[in-house]
Amino acid sequence: MAIYELILPKMGESVSEATLTKWVKQIGDQIDEDDAVAEIATDKVDSEVPSPVRGILKERLFDENQVIQVGEVIALIEIEGADSSPAANHTTEVSEPQPIEEAEPTNEVEEVIEESSTEEQIPGISQIAERPIETNHEPSDIHSGIRFYSPLVRNIAQEEGISQSELDAIPGTGAEGRVTKQDVLNYIQNRQGGSPSTGQNKVSTTTPATTSTDNQAKTATAPVQVVKSSGSDEIIEMDRMRRLIADHMVHSVSTSPHVFSVVEADVTNLVNWRNKVKDAYKKAEGENITFTPLIIEAIAKAIKDFPMINVSVDGYNIIKKKNINIGMAAALPSGNLIVPVIKNVDQLSLTGISRSVNDLAVRARGNKLKPDDTQGGTFTFTNIGAFGNIFGMPIINQPQAAIMAVGTIKKKPAVLETEFGDVIAVRHMMYISMSYDHRVIDGALGGSFIRRVADYLENWDVDRTI
Repeated sequence: MAIYELILPKMGESVSEATLTKWVKQIGDQIDEDDAVAEIATDKVDSEVPSPVRGILKERLFDENQVIQVGEVIALIEIEGADSSPAANHTTEVSEPQPIEEAEPTNEVEEVIEESSTEEQIPGISQIAERPIETNHEPSDIHSGIRFYSPLVRNIAQEEGISQSELDAIPGTGAEGRVTKQDVLNYIQNRQGGSPSTGQNKVSTTTPATTSTDNQAKTATAPVQVVKSSGSDEIIEMDRMRRLIADHMVHSVSTSPHVFSVVEADVTNLVNWRNKVKDAYKKAEGENITFTPLIIEAIAKAIKDFPMINVSVDGYNIIKKKNINIGMAAALPSGNLIVPVIKNVDQLSLTGISRSVNDLAVRARGNKLKPDDTQGGTFTFTNIGAFGNIFGMPIINQPQAAIMAVGTIKKKPAVLETEFGDVIAVRHMMYISMSYDHRVIDGALGGSFIRRVADYLENWDVDRTI
């Protein structure tokens, strides 16, 4: 017999760790190839760890709810064959983890406006939920001195105002002494019970960008007001995803000064065209064509016209994205929200966009999204009209700079200008609203962009074929 080491696989770029939420197999259970051994959760999606071999589960090296780094051995499986595995003589010690894969270079080429000086730039705050700051390249670990820190650990440290010297002094319990998320959270909890750290004073004497970061961290960690409940109230603890959403939303509002613009669009041509082609499309493609891909296509066209909408902020630098990756907010059966991303929308046909929308929506509802499906977004779209809402003001999905929402399409009387004079007619009208980051997008740019999206929808070609 031999021992096979089951490791936590690489789950996507910028995903360096996961929480083991449930053991599906018990010690002594027979495992077939592709059987799920454990369930894990990242900050974005839940997934399973399958076994690539057939055998018997001999040992589980982590408990439920523990945080595991990518590449660490999570279980030992006894398989038939020669006793050649490095873990064959394993007793009670965890074997040396496999090295973490280097992240493959991304195809995305980003233009940085206002090149940084020779002084090291302090990155903008990333939310605790580990939404990655998208740069030209990001290794799976961030190196500081002689220690390595995962992006999540680094982001939590920035969010909580932990200085580099404090971070370097935290004992690591991970592989090779690496500092894990739990190590940082334990340090924060202990620090809150003691005197203020000296690291806060160090942060306040650096660049203006750092001062802003420190102020935002203080805002995010301000004491929460205690709310008293009566005996008849029901107390519901937030699940993991709702906590991440809550942290992400608070972080976004404290980071970006939100500005809002609204236009009303006459989408009669769009509605009439969809009504004309939907039956033939379903017969040809086997699925429905909704308004969502039509609107996403218009957004992608407008982004090409106004590329400074497709940006993110890093301190005092503006990162201009080359790729147009549009996230679409999707409501889950649990009531939570997730934002899968359609990559390179401008390079897809309308049929391709429609297929991507339907595929991501189905997999989101079935909890089948992969980590890569929710990463790399540069702009977000949400359809609140699906719930009968007229319009709303969404919160920016950090680190993006803008998010657009459309309301329900309603028949309304409208004034039309004709060669014979103005007339009143019944038209299909829809509100389009957009929230944008006033640090980098002013009213002229934001207003022009949202108007351009409306123009593309209003001027839809009713004779278009797909």
